[in-house]
Amino acid sequence: MAASLTYNNPARAIALKTGAVFLFMVMAALIKAASDAVPPGQAVFFRSFFALPIIVIWLWQQGHLHDGFKANNILGHVWRGLFGTTAMALTFAGLALLPLPEVTAIGYATPMFTVILAAVLLGEKIRLFRLSAVVLGLVGVMIVLAPRLSLDQSYSDAATFGALLVLAASILRALVQIHVRRLVQTDSTSAIVFYFSLTATVVSLLSLPLGWVFPIPSLAWTNPGFEVLGLVICAGLIGGVAQIMVTSSYRFGTASMLAPFDYSSMIFATAIGWLVFGEIPTPTILIGAALVIAGGVLIIWRERQLGLDRSKSKPSIAPAGSPN
Repeated sequence: MAASLTYNNPARAIALKTGAVFLFMVMAALIKAASDAVPPGQAVFFRSFFALPIIVIWLWQQGHLHDGFKANNILGHVWRGLFGTTAMALTFAGLALLPLPEVTAIGYATPMFTVILAAVLLGEKIRLFRLSAVVLGLVGVMIVLAPRLSLDQSYSDAATFGALLVLAASILRALVQIHVRRLVQTDSTSAIVFYFSLTATVVSLLSLPLGWVFPIPSLAWTNPGFEVLGLVICAGLIGGVAQIMVTSSYRFGTASMLAPFDYSSMIFATAIGWLVFGEIPTPTILIGAALVIAGGVLIIWRERQLGLDRSKSKPSIAPAGSPN
């Protein structure tokens, strides 16, 4: 039934994807606003736990609840969850130390690392075109990171540490993409979405002894504890809706068509960072981000061309699933 909807409504697909990207930026802003009081592990818990009921309701409405609960590759889900949860925690920690646009720009390195890891772990060949795109993107990342890694005393050690955390998160997200490429061969997208939220909820509970925030002993609604917990609860709910929107977008448009819209996050991050946190991206960040985006778009374009070539050479073979 889903196949009849796929690729039929590009406008709806783009609207869902850009809407999801915007909501993810709103979620990141909420996490950042609460980051002074809420540790990253607790933020991951609320982001994952409160997304679960939304995901379950959506799967039920779509008639995919059985598929969502069915896990064929349990170990694969565990590894995907561990890597993804760690990446989320590192990103949330970075949000406490860096401007939102800078975190977003560094995060664009994920497709570059995905290509590299695919070559190392999956044996995929990196030809000159993709290699050039990866190099271009990594140069952009280094431009963004350069001020943080310099000896200029105007940049704090905390911000440098934050930049390294977000970079490490980008590498881990690339590793997640590799695991997802394997998971889609055995498990449904519904199961991948559900079990990631479930695993992240369970794993993040391990950080409970590391200073979680509770509004007790003061039960007054003016207690700051309620305010910050409200922020991360909203982040979880919004994150769940955004996850559903981005997943639904692929019912109405191809992955290669929708992938470039991920980069609209820089527009949203810049606007939210300026309006909410008074953060204005520096020319260095904008130049570096432009190069990273250019490298990512080139990789997306090349993957699309290779996909078209494969479909021409093997017209009778249906794709195993989206690597996203």
